[in-house]
Amino acid sequence: MQIAYLDGPRLRRSLIAACEFAQRQRAELNRINVFPVPDGDTGTNLALTVRAISDHLRANEQRAVSAVAYDAAQGAVLGARGNCGMMLSHFLLGFAESVAHRDRITTGEFGEALRAGVDKLYGSLENPVEGTILSVMRDSASAARASDALDFVPLVDEVVAEARESLARTPEQLAVLKRAGVVDAGAKGFVSMLEGVWYYLRGVVVPDTPESTAGRPGGDAAAAAMAEYPTEEEQYRYCTEALVRGPRLPTQTEVQAVLREQGDSLIVIRSDEVLKIHVHTDEPERVFEYLRGVGTLVTHKAEDMRVQHEALGSGNGGHIRLARRPVAIVTDSACDLSEEIVRAHGIHVVPMSLVDGDEVYLDGVDLTAEEFHRRLRSAEALPTTSQPAPASFLDAFERASEEGEEVVGIFVSSTLSGTLGAAEAAAARLEGRSIHVVDSLGNSLLEGLLVLKAAELGELGWKPDAIATELRRVRAQSGILFTVSSFDRLIASGRVSLGKAMLGRFLRLKPILGMTPDGGVEAFGKAFGDARARPELLRIMRSQIPPDVEKVRFGIVHVGLPEIIEPVTRALTDTYGEHVEVLSGPATPVISTHLGIGAWGLAYMVED
Repeated sequence: MQIAYLDGPRLRRSLIAACEFAQRQRAELNRINVFPVPDGDTGTNLALTVRAISDHLRANEQRAVSAVAYDAAQGAVLGARGNCGMMLSHFLLGFAESVAHRDRITTGEFGEALRAGVDKLYGSLENPVEGTILSVMRDSASAARASDALDFVPLVDEVVAEARESLARTPEQLAVLKRAGVVDAGAKGFVSMLEGVWYYLRGVVVPDTPESTAGRPGGDAAAAAMAEYPTEEEQYRYCTEALVRGPRLPTQTEVQAVLREQGDSLIVIRSDEVLKIHVHTDEPERVFEYLRGVGTLVTHKAEDMRVQHEALGSGNGGHIRLARRPVAIVTDSACDLSEEIVRAHGIHVVPMSLVDGDEVYLDGVDLTAEEFHRRLRSAEALPTTSQPAPASFLDAFERASEEGEEVVGIFVSSTLSGTLGAAEAAAARLEGRSIHVVDSLGNSLLEGLLVLKAAELGELGWKPDAIATELRRVRAQSGILFTVSSFDRLIASGRVSLGKAMLGRFLRLKPILGMTPDGGVEAFGKAFGDARARPELLRIMRSQIPPDVEKVRFGIVHVGLPEIIEPVTRALTDTYGEHVEVLSGPATPVISTHLGIGAWGLAYMVED
């Protein structure tokens, strides 16, 4: 095979191969993760980052190398987790900027693009450390630039060879690696991406498991668990990450100037109208408060690194665990959480099914909410919905168990669907796995807010039983209200009788429905016409929330009515403060099909 140039399709196929192989190294990378903190999360962070890249690229059909490079970089930014994910994002942004406006590039131009990626990364770091992914990226780029190969196949041979040698040198560059007898986990993850490309180009069958590490110091156990937590070097406790959107965001330099005083391991990405930050700090809320003032805080999380390290050494019989985090979260697609939130917290989502004639679509996989809303405007026959297949639950629980010591699953209300029962049955079949199933007694963003709460508590080291207890307490004082523009879908789905619907149409009544604490659906009020429905729903919502509430979060969900988000958000901030957290987004198809175009809802979660 000879490849004289790299265009969009070739770059896309190569990057997908790189991402797939890197994801298979997750457990090994977690095992050897000792720097900067031995919390055993590098493999999971890299896997989640590259999964976001490959998901973006699978939907990309561009022919220009510049368009594919840009899409890969944007996927990395949105999905970036941990030091390694943030650094990979900077590298890909620099690569994409170097090849901007080009349809194809030569081997020489490829080498220059790799170097541009390295320069972009170096420029973003407060304190570059050698012996990490940074060193291997630089050496790989240097090998590409020094090569006289005019064919990409031998060029990749040379780059992979140098990357492997550079990786082998990392213990000599970083003392903590030498003491643990391992190479740098992030650097090894980058080498695995290059190897994935090499396997693809050479047509080599990819090994089923990572290479053995037995025989090295610590090779038969988790080096991350055996390493002591560096309390003197790492003074901060919480690995804090956030994503902000806005048209007038501050520059990368301006954000660094503010946040460098609040912690270490600071990495800031500023791309288009997106700001992504990673910092180790003792006061995550101070970081979030600053970011709320510069744009819309879309996602935020704070993981207790010391709890993660302690979890690595726990387990029955003293066996060292290889899982990254104490708790992993599973839910269903009826939760209506955005892709950004799901990726930020590593939440496993089991897709519901939508049946339209002979076609079966997986919610959020085969059909997005926006696509379904467009179909719903003109569809005559009502699609039916179905709970996830048992195999989907088994797969999600197994994947979550590989990442977390224990699993907490939060699912759509048992009063609305058999999903919870199916999840419980699947959990019972997985012997030896610690899986806790919780009934949200809600749907849409009410369920989603509870899922997000569970993820946050897990990141802080809460045990599953305590998480479940807290979710039940919070759910008892939370709820969701919604209204519809038309009775058609409620009639077709059997939620409203034809007689009541005809009376409602005649009187131009807009019902305001909601979920009770026990998961029931009841009428909370009514309004005459769409114009009066919004203020009435907000009035009812305020009556449900204690006047002296200190901590409350909201979720706005709609069916083809995105224009409702801005005025409702403004009403909420006017009442509860400009920094109150408000999630928003389109309703999933399985909910939209019962409500119809023009429906919208407001979920609230009281945490006091």
